[in-house]
Amino acid sequence: MTAESKGFSVRTTAYKGTILVNMCDEELVGTTVTEGSLKMHLSKEFYSGEVVQKGEALRLIRTCSIVNLAGSRSVSLAVENKVGAPEAIREIEKVPFLMIYKFAG
Repeated sequence: MTAESKGFSVRTTAYKGTILVNMCDEELVGTTVTEGSLKMHLSKEFYSGEVVQKGEALRLIRTCSIVNLAGSRSVSLAVENKVGAPEAIREIEKVPFLMIYKFAG
């Protein structure tokens, strides 16, 4: 399976009048990454809802108010499309994480 054929695991939630999206490279769901005392579990409860392909993943990133991204493909999709900033990426055990909050005003 190539990187292009792998999907994005997405859980979408309406929260206080906004849309919250949790997105993870589908192959990472259920794994745990650790760095020193920092431990991050990429749980099915947080990231699973449906598996979408690149086009739908990008649409969700662009249209939601808050997005939590985990995994190189998910994070790269946001950064390459100028929705997220590279300097905001945090890596844990070589897995990139990025949180994006969009403020209207």
